[in-house]
Amino acid sequence: MPTIAPLPASRLHATLYPARIPWETSKDIPLPRNGRQNPFQPRAMQALDLALQIKNQGYNVYLSGEADLGRSHMLLSYLGPQAKKAQTPEDLVYVHNFADPDRPCLFALPTGMGKKLKQNLKELIEHIRDELPRRFEASTYVKRRAKIVDNFQNARMGLLRKMNSVAVDKGFNLDMDESGGLTLYPLVEGKRLSEEEFDRLDTTLRLSLKSRGDNLVQAMSGYMRQLNKAEESFQDDERGLEREAMTQVLTTFFNPIEQRMLKACPVKGLDAYFTALREDILKNTDAFLQRDGGPLGDPHGAPVEAVLYRYEVNLLVDNSGLDGAPIIVEDHPTAVNLLGCVERESEMGALVTDFTLIRAGSIHKANGGFLVLHIEDLLQHPNAWEGLLRALRSNMARIEDSGEGPDTPIRTKGINPEPLPLNLKVVLIGDEELYEGLLVNDDRFSKLFRIKAHMADTTERNAANVRAYLGHIATIIKETELPCFDRTALAWLIDLGSHICEDQRRLSLRFPELRELMIEASALTRMRKQDVVTAPVLEEAHAARIYRANLVEEIYMEEYDRNMIKVQTSGQAIGQVNGLSVTWHGDFEFGLPHRISCTVGVGHEGIIDLEREAELGGPIHTKAMMILKSYLTDLFARKKPLVLSGSLYFEQSYAGIEGDSASGAELAALLSALADVPVRLDLAFTGAVSQTGQIMAVGGVTRKIEGFYNVCASQGLTGTQGVIMPFDNVDHLMLAPNVIEAVEKGQFSIYPVRRIEEALALLTGLSIGRRLKQGGFTKNSLYDMVDRRLERLGDYAQNAFRRTRKSKEG
Repeated sequence: MPTIAPLPASRLHATLYPARIPWETSKDIPLPRNGRQNPFQPRAMQALDLALQIKNQGYNVYLSGEADLGRSHMLLSYLGPQAKKAQTPEDLVYVHNFADPDRPCLFALPTGMGKKLKQNLKELIEHIRDELPRRFEASTYVKRRAKIVDNFQNARMGLLRKMNSVAVDKGFNLDMDESGGLTLYPLVEGKRLSEEEFDRLDTTLRLSLKSRGDNLVQAMSGYMRQLNKAEESFQDDERGLEREAMTQVLTTFFNPIEQRMLKACPVKGLDAYFTALREDILKNTDAFLQRDGGPLGDPHGAPVEAVLYRYEVNLLVDNSGLDGAPIIVEDHPTAVNLLGCVERESEMGALVTDFTLIRAGSIHKANGGFLVLHIEDLLQHPNAWEGLLRALRSNMARIEDSGEGPDTPIRTKGINPEPLPLNLKVVLIGDEELYEGLLVNDDRFSKLFRIKAHMADTTERNAANVRAYLGHIATIIKETELPCFDRTALAWLIDLGSHICEDQRRLSLRFPELRELMIEASALTRMRKQDVVTAPVLEEAHAARIYRANLVEEIYMEEYDRNMIKVQTSGQAIGQVNGLSVTWHGDFEFGLPHRISCTVGVGHEGIIDLEREAELGGPIHTKAMMILKSYLTDLFARKKPLVLSGSLYFEQSYAGIEGDSASGAELAALLSALADVPVRLDLAFTGAVSQTGQIMAVGGVTRKIEGFYNVCASQGLTGTQGVIMPFDNVDHLMLAPNVIEAVEKGQFSIYPVRRIEEALALLTGLSIGRRLKQGGFTKNSLYDMVDRRLERLGDYAQNAFRRTRKSKEG
């Protein structure tokens, strides 16, 4: 078997040399022209382009990606230029419905006209309230009203004289009080009797006078009807005179507003609204007057607020300040914030509402443009989610009374505003897991969000992308107002992009993570009174970030140093292999070595996974153990059964274990125990093994190697220590500078292997052997030792008790 050579230091980290960057500092890098096209997200860009071209209902967007990819920034950078090129949507206003006050009318007016209509009607009411009293005080009006009053008084006095004459003839006196009430008093011997005197009369006489009085009232009923008609005629004439004065005022102030608005706003139904508005003002002239020092009110005694509120305009959405289509990002998508509501006010202990208390939601403000929502926030408010889906399905946004639910036992009187026809794109931002969950659990979702824009988290590391990456870094520097970054710093950030995704051929698109480090490095630069950020400062800032987060890792390292965790980095042992794992603490990831042990004896239990028996092993780890059994069966059980009892476990592991990256090390420990051959402990092994013996790629290989190196460095580097890893993971190595330096000095080695036989040769130093045609394996090879041990175990299992009896009998 050929010798496995360790990797040279140049293969352990992707490096961009600063001299290859064509700019001295970041300020020389040309910024992207606009954010419309993101070269790193072609799939998402294509989806967004398609969504904006489709105007049909249901083609809203789900932007899928991890939270640290800068999803919102990318989306807003894309939508910004699109929104500026689009037409600014109309203003939305609610007005009083004079035909049905419980159903306010919604008008979509040209941009800026909503504010003008509101201001014009406000000024109109003020003009009427100022001008109408002056009209009533004008000499012409006073004279005409005085004539009407005189005519009424003359007619009234004439009727009263006739009525009094009739009353005197019948022995009664007619009296009128201050309020205009008429009272009949009987006359006895020419004297008018008071109520007390009337009560002292003889009963017979009193009844006679009462009967005569009743007959007199019936006789004067005709005169009473004439008097009532005279009063009604007077009131009609007075109202007609007031209406005439109001008409003149409206001609002066109302007609110009009506003409201007109808000309500027060719909106269906607006002319009918102005007609109804004029007629209602004419009917409620008294609401604009203050008579005899009393409170304002309509003819029926209602307060002025109950009348004048009808002439207001509820400016629901004002787009006058927009340049293009709106982009609304709703960060707190409650049902009220998203869908709008109808508020209520307390009035004399009762909750009342009207069209002026209708409040817009984000869906109304975004109409004609884009509504951006984070699905994690939206799903926290089920009513908002349901309301959004209903609105998108019906393509109508309805504003409902926020104080009422569908199951409210007592419903108060409310209003039902006219709904808004929707014309917008809704973009939900979330991760892939939520997207799949919505597809499975809500049939409406797939019909309303037909476009999925999936963001990638890495991009290929080539010349074009490196150039674009530098342009993005320069944009971050400008937007965040950071100092200039020199060539070394820019090259370091490119390498950091590969380090984050642990891939020499790719760059991470987690720009928010780069941005955080750039801000911290800039702060260090300013603290040192420097003007330019360099690579050493970035390295220092990165080390500081690790130091703030790696307390748990240091505690583990201390336990390795004190031999609390039993991991040897030198010597040999049978049935023991150093395996590697990755541990997360918060957002900090680090690697740790573990000793994997195996014991083998006679029995029929097979290979026992102690992690699974203790319910600490996950399903993937259990699957890996089954693959080990399949590998042994294929290699050593073609002509005989496997008869053994073996156990595999991670020593001093008290948490759950998941994954198959230790299956190669577990197989090596098992074969070492079967062959009774020691394994090197100065080498650690990570890699998944297949049924045919291939070593397959695993995750976190960089962190695992660094973790084992740290333990070796702490216990003392011997020059023979190293890590065996899958060959397929070589491009994923982005090791720390201290590891690379140790490799360059020959103090540490990293061996890439393709098959388990290569790893076993490194661990045992023996020839692994190959299968012979006549059966068995190459003599004195590792596999030959394993095969012979399995035969002995089978023989022991079959004849152990028989030998015992024979020896006792002998």
